[in-house]
This record gives sequence, C-alpha cells and structure tokens, in this order.
Amino acid sequence: MQDLSEPSLKAAIEANLFELMLMFRHWNQAEIHNDPDMIWSITDIPFARFNSILRSQISPDCIDAAIETAITRCKSKKVPMMWWTGPSTRPADLDKYLLAHGFTHKGDQPGMAADLFHLRKGPPEPPGLVINKVTDLKTLQKWCTVFGAGFKLPEFARDAFLDFNSDIGFNSQVPLLNYIGWLNEEPVATSTLLLGAGVAGIYNVATIPNARRKGIGYAMTLKPLQEARARGYRVGVLYASEMGANVYIKMGFKEYCKIGQYKWEEEPSNHSAG
Repeated sequence: MQDLSEPSLKAAIEANLFELMLMFRHWNQAEIHNDPDMIWSITDIPFARFNSILRSQISPDCIDAAIETAITRCKSKKVPMMWWTGPSTRPADLDKYLLAHGFTHKGDQPGMAADLFHLRKGPPEPPGLVINKVTDLKTLQKWCTVFGAGFKLPEFARDAFLDFNSDIGFNSQVPLLNYIGWLNEEPVATSTLLLGAGVAGIYNVATIPNARRKGIGYAMTLKPLQEARARGYRVGVLYASEMGANVYIKMGFKEYCKIGQYKWEEEPSNHSAG
C-alpha cells in the first residue's frame, strides 16, 4: 500500500485487524467464518477475544436477530465474546443495539497509522536490550509467559496463545511474526508484526512490570516496523490504549479512527476474561 490518504489509512487499520482474526484459520481450536455480513470466530475457550465478531455489515432490520444468534452461539459454548466496531461498521449506531442486548462497552482505542519512511528513532535503547524474532517453540513459550505477565492474562488464556502461535508455526513465509525482548539475557517484552492487507500491523506490545519506563516498548514497536520497511512496506498500523497512544505519536503515528470493543458474557467471573 502506497496511498497515504485518510480514507485509505482508515480502511487499512481495520483491514489489518480483520487479517489478524482470519489467522485463526490456522488454529485447530478455533472455528472461523468470513461471511458477507461479518467475520466471526468461536472456540471453547472462555476468553472473549477468541470469540470475536468484526467487519459487521448488517442491515438495520437484521441486526437484532444477528446479535441474538451470536449470543446463542456463545451460550452453547459457555464462552464470552467481543464485538469490535470501527469506521466501516454498519449500522453506524451498532453500539446502541449491542448495549440493549447486554453488551458492556470496554472502550474505544485509537486506530493509528504511520508512514514507515518517516519513523522517529526515539530514546536510546537501554543497555543490554536484545530483540529477536521467535523462531522455535522454547522461545515461544518464554514469549507467552512474558506476554501473559505484561497483560495480566489468566494462565488458560496464555496457554491458548501458545497453542495458537504453535499451530501457525515458524515458517519464514508466515505473515505473523513474534518478537521477544531480552534485557541482560532475561525475557522482558513482546510484540507481534502482521503483514496483511498491504500494511504492517503491530500487536501484542507488552513489557513486564519491573522493566517498564525504560523505552523497551518503543524499541519493541520500532524493530518490527523497520523490518517491514526493509521488506518494502510503506504503512504501519496499530490500535493503541489511550496511555500508549502518546508513545506512538512520538514515533510518527497519527490517529485516524476509533476501534470499539463491546463484551458480552452471561455471568461475569474471574475465569472469564479478555
């Protein structure tokens, strides 16, 4: 993708996220459907992000039935779900319907994009930081441990991410690449690069609590974007927490849209998270 117009960047931010969801096709624990009116996934895992709906293009007279169908599906599996919204979501007031059906609004995160030819290097990397691609199962296990600690994931969700990434594998042609950061030979940070929809998407940027505020997250984001640029990619995209957005702005990212998350669960519990 070379088009840096605002409409194209908005579309690319969402399209890369859709491609991430479609990676579930390679996971033996997930059922994934790319239907005309939505993309949806379902698993037996009580973690909402594994049971998601994206790219909703539903006519207003069908929306209530579509939501009820999704709820019934998750009830049968006893799992929560996450319904994602963005600038292309139809109907535009889908949030009103979701809230009426018992969904909880978990927030709107900035959808951001940057020209990879004009990234800013930022602060110097802390001494002793080494960033590598994850290319084997042993390192992937460490990646999942750090990722889980960084996002405070329950152990069962961390194990599911391990299984998902194991099923994808480590072939050099796979568009999903995980990175692990080592500080003085200890694993402390993670990030993921998805080369999809013509752009480079950044996900899963996490740092363990005692290694934060050292510029490691910045480095973990910059490294994969530089590698994507070396492969010929022009545009980087991501969706950020409100706190993380300032870091990405310093790198050269700009907000173009909001990515909304709406969670449904039958009975909230400590075991049902994400």
